[in-house]
Amino acid sequence: MLLDVCGVRVWTYSRMLTALVFTLLCISNGNGQTCTEGFAYDRRARVCVDVDECRTVPLPCRGDMLCVNQNGGYLCIPRGLYSQPYARPDPPALPEPAYPDTSAGFPPDTFRPPPPGPVEPSYPIVSRSAPCILGYSVGEDGTCNDIDECEAESHQCNPTQVCINTAGGYTCSCTEGYWLVGGQCQDIDECRYGYCQQLCANVAGSYSCSCNPGFVLNPDVRTCSDVDECEEEPCSHGCFNTYGSYMCNCDEGFELASDGTSCIDLDECSFSEFLCQYRCVNTPGSFSCICPPGYYVYEDGRSCEDFNECDTGNNTCTTAQVCFNFQGGYTCLDPLTCEQPYIELSDNQCMCSAENPACRDRPFTVLYRHMDLSSGRSVPADIFQMQATTRYPGAFYIFQIKTGNEGREFYMRQTSNVSATLVLSRPLKGPKDIVLDLEMVTVNNVINFRGSSIIRLTIYVSEHPF
Repeated sequence: MLLDVCGVRVWTYSRMLTALVFTLLCISNGNGQTCTEGFAYDRRARVCVDVDECRTVPLPCRGDMLCVNQNGGYLCIPRGLYSQPYARPDPPALPEPAYPDTSAGFPPDTFRPPPPGPVEPSYPIVSRSAPCILGYSVGEDGTCNDIDECEAESHQCNPTQVCINTAGGYTCSCTEGYWLVGGQCQDIDECRYGYCQQLCANVAGSYSCSCNPGFVLNPDVRTCSDVDECEEEPCSHGCFNTYGSYMCNCDEGFELASDGTSCIDLDECSFSEFLCQYRCVNTPGSFSCICPPGYYVYEDGRSCEDFNECDTGNNTCTTAQVCFNFQGGYTCLDPLTCEQPYIELSDNQCMCSAENPACRDRPFTVLYRHMDLSSGRSVPADIFQMQATTRYPGAFYIFQIKTGNEGREFYMRQTSNVSATLVLSRPLKGPKDIVLDLEMVTVNNVINFRGSSIIRLTIYVSEHPF
């Protein structure tokens, strides 16, 4: 490629180094111009002109060699090639161009028409014994053929340079990936100039681009594109592609394992013992609550509700029996049988007549009641209430627990002159049945009367606190 830089035409054989050659040939320093080796800056003409090394360099040629100045350099040739001997021949003058050539660095106004007559050649005149100009040799047909100095290895390029043959001469250049610094071809560090988007490795005369993990090199071998790792399905559940990587996620009820790709089941039951009211059973990705016999899982999926066997008919009671449901179970109550001297007054009450001598010092009536109670119920708790159904003028009433309270779990609290409440004072642990005789004593001092009535209360304590 031919460049015209600061008035000097320069050949460059590297596309990559075109801009670099331009920079090396002509650098502005504010006061003038700096030219490449073999040229000097002419301030009047404002161009780079050739330096005559044959005149300025001491002893440029050795032995019986003559120095011949060239554009940007010089040659050492044998003296016998010239028709008239001289110590150092003057360089031939360049002819004036026949047209304005601004690419050579001359202003348009310096154009001069060519002089009449033949134009002197721009190469040394040789003797008649050498009919061809320098750089050519006579062929078998008598014509002048170009000498390939590069093939003949008669060039003066240093080992780091590459010889390129030209018509009548040769030029020394650098291969692609190198540039000329101080007469030597040095490797260009392309990585320094950001040739690669991500990773760059400089090698002699070239470079190599690569990408970070999660990216792939594009066909331009310079830029990188993100790799969608999710297309290869690396995750056991869900995958989310990110720039340069990816993330795995798990379905509800699972958590990501330490390998970052597989999912393991979460044991929700281990989070809290209060997750289920009774018992928690872990399942893949979830959990379920179960209830003990006599209960079913409520609509919330966690609490237990009593299964009423008496209402659903899912019981073993006979038609003569009465089904009594309590928390977590049921019982079959046999028909009431009053013990002598009591007689049946109603379905759940026995009476001992005052006219019967055997009833003296016995409660006048015994009323049978049943109730259920949850195990571990908080205390104190009012659980049962009793009151007088018949009131006599001048009478007052005393309420007390007559039997069944050996563990002191209950006490009676009188709430009025004619009523009292049974209070649970200590927690009960089931399952068990407790029978209490709650007595109401009637005292009438006006007529000197004292009598009593009994409520026989059966309490079914459940096994569970619900």
